[in-house]
Amino acid sequence: MIPIIIDCDPGQDDAVALLLAFAAPQELEVVGVTTVAGNVALELTAENARKVCELAGRSDVKVFAGCPRPTVRPLRTAEHVHGKTGLDGADLPAPTMKLQDEHAVDFIIATLLGHEDGVTLCPTGPLTNIAVAMVKEPRILPKISGIVLMGGAIGAGSTTPAAEFNIYTDPHAAETVFTAGVKLTMLGLDVTHQALTTPERLAAIRAIGTPVAAAVAGMLEFSGKRNAERFGLAGAPLHDPCVIAYLLAPDLFAGREVHVAIETASELTMGRTVVDWWGSTDRPANATVIDRIDADGFFALLTERLARLEG
Repeated sequence: MIPIIIDCDPGQDDAVALLLAFAAPQELEVVGVTTVAGNVALELTAENARKVCELAGRSDVKVFAGCPRPTVRPLRTAEHVHGKTGLDGADLPAPTMKLQDEHAVDFIIATLLGHEDGVTLCPTGPLTNIAVAMVKEPRILPKISGIVLMGGAIGAGSTTPAAEFNIYTDPHAAETVFTAGVKLTMLGLDVTHQALTTPERLAAIRAIGTPVAAAVAGMLEFSGKRNAERFGLAGAPLHDPCVIAYLLAPDLFAGREVHVAIETASELTMGRTVVDWWGSTDRPANATVIDRIDADGFFALLTERLARLEG
């Protein structure tokens, strides 16, 4: 099993990423879930993560709240996509499981220092918690087996013409993470915009007939309406579950090792992931950037795994 910490800002697609991880107990050991402000405020991301744990029957997984705002810039949330709760489209009850008292950053540090064989970090939101942990305790760096994150883009952005939401929300944290010298895999908009929640794929998930499947279908229908129309695609991009799918089935993905720099100075291009795709500079590679996905294989994996969760 791969031990992982999922650092997230639920958000419907973060919720599906959590569910996919919980549906793979033979492959992934979710040692904890940490939340950060992003899609919605921290109070809601911490609540939503616990709602999803309980939906999956995994109230044993500990949830830790982290940073309530980006490291430098003011917080910008995305209720216009995710709704006021962050999980609009699914009527999930208030969680009964306890939010842990320990700060997410301290949990990440303690877990990495205490895990002899290393832990893989799976950020699906802004990178604030990860960056703060790195700065607070640099001894964790060799303990990170890898970072597999959703964020960035080779080409056009989404929140701005230049930048994707997660990186734009806290570009200074992203710069810290991308320059830390840790093995890093980036799944950005170029790949997630190939993983489209078409009506046929949503129907296949809903047809599973469980509370989990009904919640997933409802959430993705809600968050997907605006994005499908905005981008002119056959369905809405499904971002965050690509992180978990990459760990479960890396053969579904392809990319290359390149250098990625984060823009933190220009307001015009703030948060852009400057990907040296063609080796135009002599800067050494610091990330594997994924740009291709077998979308049919991805949705087959997602649907089959979701069917394992009774809810």
